[in-house]
Amino acid sequence: MNHHCELEEVTQHINDKISMIKRLLELRAVAKDPDKQGTLLKIEQEVSAINKLLDRFEKYVGEQRGLLKHLKDLEGFFQEDEQDALHLKNNIPPHMPKRGQQAAPQGGGQVAVQSRQTDAPPAPQEQGPPRKAHRNQIKEMEFITVPEFDSIPPYMKGRVTYDQLNAAVQSINAAVTSKYKILHQPIKTLNNVSRTLHQRFKDQETKDTKGQFFIVEQDIREFAQLKVDKRFVGMLNMLRHCQRLKEVRGGGLTRFILL
Repeated sequence: MNHHCELEEVTQHINDKISMIKRLLELRAVAKDPDKQGTLLKIEQEVSAINKLLDRFEKYVGEQRGLLKHLKDLEGFFQEDEQDALHLKNNIPPHMPKRGQQAAPQGGGQVAVQSRQTDAPPAPQEQGPPRKAHRNQIKEMEFITVPEFDSIPPYMKGRVTYDQLNAAVQSINAAVTSKYKILHQPIKTLNNVSRTLHQRFKDQETKDTKGQFFIVEQDIREFAQLKVDKRFVGMLNMLRHCQRLKEVRGGGLTRFILL
């Protein structure tokens, strides 16, 4: 508001000066002032003053234009930040823990996020040596962290995003779970299809896979409904780089063992 008033005052002052010059010229013509030199000098002084005011006015307008450009740039930056924040809000990875939840502990076991139980008291800790894990417990691959994803070489990463790589982890876990649920069931309880799968899984085992959890490409296609194409093979290489799995070849098969 103050800047607007100053502009109006400068404009009014310039108009007043111009009007004064016009009156001087008119009076000189009417009165035929003999002191032409004095009149011209006064007019010259007024014109010079107007020029100085115009220079200041032009400089002030330039400063205001620069300030306006700076404010528009800031507005653009704020809009980009707002869009980025909105994108992050609407695209939270499904495996990230939410408020009121805690992530599964490191070192295997359950990867799914477990809700915090507030209505039940914590179970007392047993004294003595820890109990062994249940023999039917199915191992799952841990999700890739952001620092791990950033450590993957660009030539290996290509255009694969963080969320896409963890979606592959989720699909591999689904295939592992489906396979070992069948293997952990008594054969007598299986139907013909499951028995065939059970025998296939047993035939694929070797001394290198004893006590390990592994899958092959066929398991990924059947249980995760995914194509093991060049892009997916690239993601498997990324998971191997992050020490989530290793490959064991033999008998015409590539076995992907969870680490």
